[in-house]
Amino acid sequence: MMATVSLLALSVSSAFAAAEPRTGGTLTWGVETEPKPLNPQLNGQSKAELILRVAYESLLARNADGSFVPWLAESYRVEQDGKRIIFTLRPDVKFSDGAKLNAEAVAENFRHIQDPAYCAGSSLCALSRHIDSIETPDERTVVLNLKAVYSPFLAFAAGLKLISPKSWQSPDLKAGGASVAGTGPFILQRYEKGQQIVFVKNPEYNWAPTNAAHQGPAYLDGVTYRFLPESSVRVGALLSGQVDAIEGVSGNDAGEFKNNPDFTYQHALNTGTPYSLFLNVEYGPTQELKVRQALLQGLDVAPILQSIYRGERTRAWGITSPVDPLYTNGVEGKYGNNPELGNKLLDEAGWNTRDADGFRTKDGQRLSIEIIQAQATVRDQRDVLLQAIQAQARQRLGVELKLRYVDSGTYTELRNSGQFGSIANSNTETDGIDIENHYLPVNAGGAINYSRTSDPAILPLLKGASATADVPARRGFYAQLQQLAIIDQAVAIPLYEPEDQIAAASYVNGIGFRPFKQMPENAYSVWLSEH
Repeated sequence: MMATVSLLALSVSSAFAAAEPRTGGTLTWGVETEPKPLNPQLNGQSKAELILRVAYESLLARNADGSFVPWLAESYRVEQDGKRIIFTLRPDVKFSDGAKLNAEAVAENFRHIQDPAYCAGSSLCALSRHIDSIETPDERTVVLNLKAVYSPFLAFAAGLKLISPKSWQSPDLKAGGASVAGTGPFILQRYEKGQQIVFVKNPEYNWAPTNAAHQGPAYLDGVTYRFLPESSVRVGALLSGQVDAIEGVSGNDAGEFKNNPDFTYQHALNTGTPYSLFLNVEYGPTQELKVRQALLQGLDVAPILQSIYRGERTRAWGITSPVDPLYTNGVEGKYGNNPELGNKLLDEAGWNTRDADGFRTKDGQRLSIEIIQAQATVRDQRDVLLQAIQAQARQRLGVELKLRYVDSGTYTELRNSGQFGSIANSNTETDGIDIENHYLPVNAGGAINYSRTSDPAILPLLKGASATADVPARRGFYAQLQQLAIIDQAVAIPLYEPEDQIAAASYVNGIGFRPFKQMPENAYSVWLSEH
C-alpha cells in the first residue's frame, strides 16, 4: 500500500518532466526542524533527514517496494541465511575532504557505531551489537559477520550515513558540521544556529544511486535550508517569495496551495512508528494495567485529529505505519471512544473518588500522569494535539495529564531514570527496526522502549520476526505483538500517522519524496525553470 500524492502535484510533475532540466541557481527551502546534532549518524530526528541526506550517503538505496539498489556499494550479497553481508564498493567515490571511500573507511564507520563512547544515547549501539566481526579482504570489499540471523540488519547497514575517516579526528565529531565530511552531491558550507544551513554543489559528484532521476553533479549550485518552526511563518515565506519551497504544511494551511496554479503541493505518509503516547509500566499510575487500558479505551482520537488537522492527517491504530510492508490492520477500530469502559476500569483500579477539581484520586493522591515531549520533536501542531488529549482525559475520565516539554539533555536524563508517566514520539525506521526499538524489553537491551515494558511474551515474537526474511511470516509475528502491546497491555496509545508535505513555487522542478520511506527527497535532482 503506497501513500497518496495529490493529483495536482502529479499533473504538474508530469508537465515538468517533459521539460529539459536547467543547471544553476540556488534553492531556499523553509524547514520545520533544525538538526540537533548535525552528525548524520547521531541525529535521531526524522525531519532532519531532508537536510542531512544532501551531504551524507549510504551503501544502498531503495525502490518503492523496499528492494535495494546500488549506491556507494555497486553490489551486495547475503550469505549464511543472513548472518554474513558482503558489500562491494564503487571504485570512484570520494568524500568531500578528498579521502577515498574504500573498505577501511566503511569498516571504520561500523567500528565506531560499536563504541558506546561515540553512540551512547542513540539506537546505533543497540543495532551494532548484532555485529560479530568486520572484515576487509581487499580495498573494495567489506564483510559484516553477525552473531545470529537478524533480518532487519541489512536495512540498517545499507542505510547508515557514512562519514570520512578524517572526520573521526574532528573535535566537532559528535556535534557535526563542516568538519565532518560526507560523499553527497552538496557540501556543508555554513551553519548559522537557529537561522539556516547552507550547502554548495559538489562539482566532483558522480555516484548517485541507480534509481536517481539523473546522474552526475546536482543541477543546483547550492541549497539553503532556513529554520522556520512555525507553519504559518513557513507558509507566509513561500507565498511572499522569501523561500522557494517548504515542508511541514499544517492542515489549516494546505488549502493555500491545493489547486493553486502558482504552487505544487504533495503529501505522503511516513513509514515507522505512529506518533503515540507510550505509557511507562514501571512508574506512577501507569504501572497499573487498568489505568493504561482506561486511557486507551476512554479517549476518542478521531474528532481531535479532524478538528486540529482539518482532515489532513491519518488516524493511527497499530505499532507501525499503514504504508509499511509489515503492517497489519487487526486492531483497527478495536478500541477507543468508550468512556463508559474507561471509567469502569478506573473504578475497578480504586481511583473512585474525586478532588475539588474533578480529578480522580486514591489514598489522597490525584491520578496525574506526566507526558514528556522532547522540544526538538514538537512539530506538526503536536503541542495543540496533546492539549486536546489533555482536555479530553480530564473531561471524559477525570485523569490529569501534565504536559512537559524538555531540552535534549533533560530528555535523555528522564529516559534513563525512568521517572516519567508517558513519552510522546514517533520514528520512521523500517524493516521492523523501529518496532524492535520501541518494544524490545528493557532487560533484553531495548534501545528506545519508552514504555519500559519487560513483558516476557514480547521477546519470542521479536526474535521470531527477526530470525526470518519471509515477509508474511514476519508480519504474523508483528500482528501478535500488536495485539499484545496495544490491546492486552496498553503500553502505547497510537494517535496519528505522521506524514510529510511539500509545497513549492511552480518554477521548482524535480521536488518530491523518497520512493520507500515516503520522506522528502534531498535537493539533488531539483532544478529551477527560472532563476
